[in-house]
Amino acid sequence: MARRAVGRSPGRRFGWFWAAYAASTFGTWLAFDAFALIAILALDAGPAEVSALAAAGLAVGAVVAVPLGPWVEFRRKRPVMIAMDLIRFAALMSVPAAYLLDRLSLAQLLVVAVVVGAADIAFTAASGACLKALVRPEDLLVANGRLEATTWTATALGPPLGTAAIGLVGPVASVAANAVSFLLSAAGIRAIGGREPRPARTATSSRPGAGDLLEGWRHILAAPALRPLFFNTVLVNGLIMAASPLLAVLMLGDLAFTPWQYGLAFGVPCVGGLIGSRLARPLLARFGHHRVMLTAGTLRACWPLGLAFVHPGPTGLLLVITVELGLITCMGVFNPVFATYRLQQLPPDRIARTLAAWSITSKATIATMTGAWGLLAGLTGPRTAIAIAGLLLLTTSLLLPRNDRTPHPNDTGRTPQKRRTLA
Repeated sequence: MARRAVGRSPGRRFGWFWAAYAASTFGTWLAFDAFALIAILALDAGPAEVSALAAAGLAVGAVVAVPLGPWVEFRRKRPVMIAMDLIRFAALMSVPAAYLLDRLSLAQLLVVAVVVGAADIAFTAASGACLKALVRPEDLLVANGRLEATTWTATALGPPLGTAAIGLVGPVASVAANAVSFLLSAAGIRAIGGREPRPARTATSSRPGAGDLLEGWRHILAAPALRPLFFNTVLVNGLIMAASPLLAVLMLGDLAFTPWQYGLAFGVPCVGGLIGSRLARPLLARFGHHRVMLTAGTLRACWPLGLAFVHPGPTGLLLVITVELGLITCMGVFNPVFATYRLQQLPPDRIARTLAAWSITSKATIATMTGAWGLLAGLTGPRTAIAIAGLLLLTTSLLLPRNDRTPHPNDTGRTPQKRRTLA
């Protein structure tokens, strides 16, 4: 009975953290592609303007967030998270306010996208350190698994509900709901309670300077355990996201799928994320973090190439659902194991800077690849561009670490009990 209890309940304080995460995640997915829809429906923006809005918001937000890593590192994390939630609330609420006053513009949407993007990065950096402080090492995978399951549940339910709200209430309805979700998130973080000590500054960190801005990247590139995972995850995310709008153009345009079929193709497979997040813990307990990350990381790169073969009709729709289900299930296994392992490899005084550097690089790569694949699709067509992204994804498995040369200090044995730090 004692073994069954281990890792099953990360605690009440994590419960509030989880509730805050659930609120903001559901709000974010309710507003999925909301800015693009607002730009199209309310501002008569064309494809070039919509693409520029998506890419520029990510890229500029990432650049603005560069100094936030060192700033977050030496401050209490929960006040930072609450502040970022309130900033996102205020920025997003300016959109429905301007819309009601008939003053909304594409420039405002871009500014809001930048502010929200930068706040997202700062919040993510602080939340990783906060989670590690709240949860016992042996419960970290359980906690990350619950967050992963929440993400995929929100991914499945949020976009259909958000688009329905837009149809019933107007194009800014989902943005307002997303703004309110950040207020709920701030309330959940505030309810965690307890005293959070101020991070101690070392002699070398008492006066953060320009070098501190690069400390996160230095630590990643100098760590044999993190460096290959860094390049792998950044490239995988970039290639998947770069092909996503092209698949929408192919399905909704050339292949004449209806919007509800398109939504079905990406909503149903999200159940794979729930399945994968449930499988992660028993797989890790049996095979260890290295074999699970290598296998799941390799498999998730094999699926997207199949999207290049989508064709009209029910069998084409079934093909997309099958490919996405396989991809998302593998991601559901990989992501919580990877997130847990990454936190365990980071010293407490570098968590925020390292996670900020990771997030900045990921967002900048997605923005760059999205723009590049848009140009590639203009030259070759969406199907060919999707195929090229799929072929490149197959090569990303070569970046996964082949040997586990850097085990976690507490991961010294093969028995289930000794591997509890990762399970």
